[in-house]
Amino acid sequence: DTWLNACVAIERAINVYQGISFNKEKSKRLARWIIFILPFCIIATIIHEPLHRNIFEYPVQEKDTFGDTKIIEIHRWCVINYSSAVQDYNTAILFIHLIGPFIANLFSALFIIFGTARQRSLAQTNQNYIAHIREQLREHKQLVISPAILLVLSMPRLIISLLSGCVKVSDKPWLYLLAYFISFTPSILVFVVFVVPSELYLKTLKESLKTWQRRICH
Repeated sequence: DTWLNACVAIERAINVYQGISFNKEKSKRLARWIIFILPFCIIATIIHEPLHRNIFEYPVQEKDTFGDTKIIEIHRWCVINYSSAVQDYNTAILFIHLIGPFIANLFSALFIIFGTARQRSLAQTNQNYIAHIREQLREHKQLVISPAILLVLSMPRLIISLLSGCVKVSDKPWLYLLAYFISFTPSILVFVVFVVPSELYLKTLKESLKTWQRRICH
């Protein structure tokens, strides 16, 4: 979803750059192709992961009243074992998938802010260029804040993915599962990150909810 958000940000920047000459129909056709091709490109970059997965069994043992050791439970873990070259490739891919969308979102946001400010400064001469930049920053602050928040929230997942070596297996595997699921926080908070900081999006959301409420009530 981060790459799709990046594509949307790039499209917005192109829209600002081309202005009235922006071709919506061409953009829609290109978007369909990107939606179709992008998943295959992402899968191709991480196809090495399932090829290097192995099952690790950890037996939980205890002694009975006679002093004999018996297995009471077997924990099965999915372990990834990379060679040095594949590990370097995996690290590079992780950084690309993390930093790439962030850079695309950030530069697109800055282009939109400064590009729109430049256009308005030429059309509205009663304000200088700096004043228009400040106005655009207030209006589009969510375009800068959201990618930064997503980058910070994605760091735990990157750190977990880069951890190598063996760890002592706990009898409480839910602790490890909890840490793993926390790494998916960015995907869960996409709505909060992109909608809440924007006054326009939040206003549109409230109006849409009121419209749906009136339709349901009547």
